[in-house]
Formats: sequence, C-alpha cells, structure tokens
Amino acid sequence: MTAALVNPVRRLLVIGGGYTGLRLARAAQRQGMAVQLTSREPRQDADGLVWLPFNSASEPPVLPPRQALHGTTDVVVCVPPEAGLGDPVLRLLGPILKELPLHWVGYLSTTGVYGDTGGAWVDETGATAPRPGRSQARLEAEQAWLASGLPVQRFRLPAIYGPGRSPFEALASGRSRLIHKPGQVFSRVHVDDIVGCLLHCQALSPERRPPVVNVVDDCPCPSSETLGYAAHLLDHKLPPMERFEAIAAAMSPMARSFWAENRRASNGLLRNTLGYTLRYPSYREGYRACLAEERAAAGAPARVEALGGGGQSPRSPGSAT
Repeated sequence: MTAALVNPVRRLLVIGGGYTGLRLARAAQRQGMAVQLTSREPRQDADGLVWLPFNSASEPPVLPPRQALHGTTDVVVCVPPEAGLGDPVLRLLGPILKELPLHWVGYLSTTGVYGDTGGAWVDETGATAPRPGRSQARLEAEQAWLASGLPVQRFRLPAIYGPGRSPFEALASGRSRLIHKPGQVFSRVHVDDIVGCLLHCQALSPERRPPVVNVVDDCPCPSSETLGYAAHLLDHKLPPMERFEAIAAAMSPMARSFWAENRRASNGLLRNTLGYTLRYPSYREGYRACLAEERAAAGAPARVEALGGGGQSPRSPGSAT
C-alpha cells in the first residue's frame, strides 16, 4: 500500500476567503494541505492558493464547479446567514457537501448567541438567548448545520482583532473614541488563535471534538483598557473620554447592539479539555504582535518588542471573517 493511501493529503475548502478565512488558508497550506477558498469576485493570489467562485447574492447564484470540490475532506464555513434566507452554504451547497468524503466541517458562529449575561462568565453549557437579528440568525444557522447530518463542529467567536484590524491606525489618525460604560466588558480573540484552534480541532479524532467551542482569550475587559494600552504602545495621546449614556442615541444601530451586551466568555474547554495553548492569552501580547507585523508590512522598524505589551478592532464573525 502506498504512503499516499495510508496518509492521504487533507483537502480543505474555506468558504468565505475574507480576513479569517484567508489567514486560515495560508496556515493550512503551510502545513501541507491542499487548500481552496471561495470569493464573491474572481481573484488570484501570487501565493498559489486556489480560488473558487461562490456568490449567493447574485441572480442566479454563482456556485463553485462541482468537479472542483471532488475529494474535499474538510470544510470551514466563514460566511454569515442571510436575512430571511438562512445559511447560504447549506441552502446552495448542502447537497454537494453531502456527496463529499468529509471528515470535518468547522462552522464559525458568534458568542452573541449567549445574549447578555450582565458581565457574568458563560461557557459552552450556558443557555442561548440571542438578541433578535444577527445573533438570532447565527443560532438558527448553527441549528441548521447540526441537523444537516454533516460532521459539524461549531466555533463561537467574540470580537476579532489582528494585523490590519487593530486600533493603531484609527488611534494615530484621530478617529478612535474612548467610550466609558460602567461595568462593561468585551471578550476578544486574535485571528491567529482562531486559525490555531481550527487546525488543532481538525487534527483531533472525531470522538475528541466537542460539538461547540468558545474561541476567546483569557482577558475580557473594557474597551477603554485595550485602547489605553494601544496608546501606550504608540506613545500616543488618548482621545477625550465619552460617557456611553451621553452618546448612545447618536450611535448606529449596530454600534448600540454591540454595547448592549455584556458578558465574559470562558475558554476553559478549549484550553483545559482540548489542550490548545493560546498564542495570545490577552490583548497585550496580541497588540504587540499586531503592531510589529503592521510596521513590518509598512517597512517601519518594529520597536514594539522593547515595550513589552499588544490590539483589537471589534468585529463579530458576521460578514468579516
């Protein structure tokens, strides 16, 4: 028997090659996987990734060629549900996925499905009480994937940050806002820990994969704390503090919904049971790495290492993954 048959190459399909999806694809490719990604618009990168079309919003929908998916063993779904239509991947690609030799499907959801806990800790055993709208749609999509019969594992994500999605550019350009709401905290995670968690769980045997995992760091805290640390790393002045109750009426509905929920999501299952070690246990380590990578990309010296500290731009896994 050939080595290829004993240990066949994993073939990963990333549906939604956005910020998180592209970072995942590149990491999986470095591990030797055959990787394909989908995009709404035609594209091709110099790094050898294979892009396939998938646009559920066009009329008619644009789908990847069936033959291009042949042999796919693993799928990660990074696209959000559509208002009134549910999950577009299940709706349009579900029958094709069920014909594939899939070992594992990772579905990226949100910790928003837990709703507001008043700042209390919540783990994967906690009740789901999402607000109407995007979080409710995410929970319904989770349930649809569970009912699909596919080998699905759900990953609930908080605010996502990383290189290019950190507070540094907005802070330096004067667009940051320092908002104070007593008792308010947010959970967050560096994009590379999402990637690391997904690859870690993909490699586990099926019986070791829990049905749902919170992918969050160790340090839920106020946004004013993280912005203050970012200002320290840049040696930049903070913007004037604004009280939430004074500006809430002028906020966008999305911004108000972001501030309406207060919870601490626990990563105990990820770390203690699954044995995943966070690369960035808090925003401090994460912000340092972000600033160093952003400066390197801009050709600037990475002075941040001497400061000993880390970044986050709040993004739900809605349309931004």
